[in-house]
Amino acid sequence: MKIVHNIARLRQRLDPLRAQHQSIGFVPTMGALHEGHLSLIRRARRDNGVVVVSVFVNPIQFNEAADLAAYPRDLDADAALAASAGADVLFAPDAAEMYPAGFQTAVVVRNVTTPLEGASRGAAHFDGVTTVVAKLLNIVQPHAVYFGQKDAQQAIVVRRMALDLAFPTRIEVCPTVRESDGLAMSSRNVRLDPAARAQALALKAGLDAAQAAIDGGERSAGAAIALATRRMADFGVAPEYFAIVSPDDLSPVATITAPVLLAVAARVGPVRLIDNAIVAPPHHASRD
Repeated sequence: MKIVHNIARLRQRLDPLRAQHQSIGFVPTMGALHEGHLSLIRRARRDNGVVVVSVFVNPIQFNEAADLAAYPRDLDADAALAASAGADVLFAPDAAEMYPAGFQTAVVVRNVTTPLEGASRGAAHFDGVTTVVAKLLNIVQPHAVYFGQKDAQQAIVVRRMALDLAFPTRIEVCPTVRESDGLAMSSRNVRLDPAARAQALALKAGLDAAQAAIDGGERSAGAAIALATRRMADFGVAPEYFAIVSPDDLSPVATITAPVLLAVAARVGPVRLIDNAIVAPPHHASRD
C-alpha cells in the first residue's frame, strides 16, 4: 500500500489506473480506524479494482476546539489496518494541503442538515462535512464511495449533495458495525473509561426499547421516544436528542405507519456519541 500526502501525487497515481478503466472505490475517514472502517474498506475491495482510503481529521467540521484536540490520531496504526483490509492507497493530507492559505469556498446543503446533528452542533458542522467530502470526491474521483450507517444523517446529506451537484460517484451506505455488547463502533469509544463505557450502552438500549415498542404495535412516535428515554435513564444517561424521523428527508414523524429512522445522541463522560436504527412497523415489514 502506498501512502500519499499531497493532492498532486495522488492524482498522478490514480490517473493511469483510471485510464486503464479500473474502478476506484473510496473510503473517507478521520482515522483512528476500527472494525467499522475496515468493513467499509473490505466492501470497497470486493467491489473495485483500486481502493483509496483517506485519513484526515477535518478541522472545519468540529464546533468544539477541545473535541478536535482530543480526537485520536495514529497514522502508523491506521496505515497498517487499512493495508490489512485491502487498501491500495492511503491519502493522508494535512490541513494546509486541504485548506491552503486563501481558501474561501464552502459547500452548503440545506434542510436535511437542519435537524438532529445540525440542531445540536450547528450548521457549520455539516458545512464542514460537505465541503471536505466534495473536495475529496473531486480529488479522488472515485466510482463509488463508502459510508457507514452509524452516521445516518451524514449519509443522507452526502447523498443529497452528490445528487444536486451531479457527482458521478455511487454512494454506498453499509451497515453499522457493533461491539459484541451492541455498542456502535466509533473512534471516540477509546476515550471512554470503564464506567463511561458501561453507560454508553444506554444508546443501544434506548433504540432497542423504541424498536420493541414499535414491533409490539406502538404507533405513537412520542410514546416510543418516552420509553426510550426512560430506558436510557436506567444507565444514568439523558439523550441530547432521541428522534423518530423519515429515513429519506429527516422530517419528523408523529404516527409510525412506514419505516422510520430512530436517531439518538448523548454525552457519556467526556464523549458525545450517536447511534441509530431503521425500523419498520410489523404490517409494513410483512408486506415487503
